[in-house]
Amino acid sequence: MTDYLKLKEQLIAYSKEIGVDKIGFTTADPFTELKSQLRRQQELGYQSGFEEKNIKKRTEPTLLMEKAQSIIAIAMAYPKKMAERLPNRTGHRRGAFARVSWGLDYHVILRGRLQKLGEYLVRAVPGAKYKSMVDTGELSDRAVAERAGIGWVGKNTNLITKEFGSYVYLGEMLTTIPFPPDKPAADLCGDCTICVDHCPTRALIQGGQLNSHRCIAYLTQTKQELPEQYKKALGNRLYGCDTCQQVCPYNRDVDSHFHPEMEPDPELARPLLTPLLSLSNREFKETYGPLSGSWRGKKPIQRNAIVALGNYKETAAAPELVRLLGKDPRPVIRRTVTWALQQMWDRIEPRLRTKIVQSLEKLLATETDEKVYQWIEERLNMEKRRQK
Repeated sequence: MTDYLKLKEQLIAYSKEIGVDKIGFTTADPFTELKSQLRRQQELGYQSGFEEKNIKKRTEPTLLMEKAQSIIAIAMAYPKKMAERLPNRTGHRRGAFARVSWGLDYHVILRGRLQKLGEYLVRAVPGAKYKSMVDTGELSDRAVAERAGIGWVGKNTNLITKEFGSYVYLGEMLTTIPFPPDKPAADLCGDCTICVDHCPTRALIQGGQLNSHRCIAYLTQTKQELPEQYKKALGNRLYGCDTCQQVCPYNRDVDSHFHPEMEPDPELARPLLTPLLSLSNREFKETYGPLSGSWRGKKPIQRNAIVALGNYKETAAAPELVRLLGKDPRPVIRRTVTWALQQMWDRIEPRLRTKIVQSLEKLLATETDEKVYQWIEERLNMEKRRQK
């Protein structure tokens, strides 16, 4: 008869050998508290649309794997600082990928570790079944990790660990093996509201709720035109947002450099903005494909880069922006270009502005998007009035 406590201890030891930083165990019982939270989130319209819509699947593990008895949660810590800080100056402005997108795509890394753990279990208990998930599965990685004792879900809705703060990637594995469960983690946020107070768009709601549609991390991944009220708040972010993690006291003294594959290439994590605008699909995939932040394709990244150039008032990028206005077939990109040009217009050198006006006059005859056409027309009329 299998000694499941001993097997658990052996699996914990093996997990350290293969580079898993934290591991925890819980039952496959329903997540009843999470179910009510998700229903409330749905009622408020706070969901992003990226998550599994079926709340039962998200909260009842046995619907995902028949005869599941346990869930194994794992966490791997990632770095918060780069060894090299690249210059970010006028004429050579850079954007930022959030730390969650530094290094190799974490989905690949954690799936590899979970695969090794699953194979270990099958060797130890022939006939055992397992099913692994990383981020894109039905279950809530954070809820599983919290109940498995790895950490607690803070007011910033991230899982926070005592050892590594919230800079951890999470994954989990359903299994038919009845492991003794660990004690759920206690919430140690207390009355601290630093993350709520510093959220750039007030997306964090007291009580640990997140209004996804206000969250910059979500907004950077959408493909439509960004709402006007959030463009300034985007800053130079190309993918994700780290603000609520950067201000968290539990992240103050942590910086984990345990896994070489998680170390960032500074040129990819903080890329020059203007070159991003002319990347082909193939070039984008070859360059940024290994990053988790590339999963939505180049359109959101390019749109965000244009917003960042507008926020910087980067006049050196104006010729490239005008080129996009005339050549790019995507209305969202052209609309975003008009916003960026508007932010920097008064700083554009007169000779260059004259050339841009000449280009806009030609584009007026070919532009098919109503919003872009209206901006060009209004800009030209303003320039005519300025010259009188």
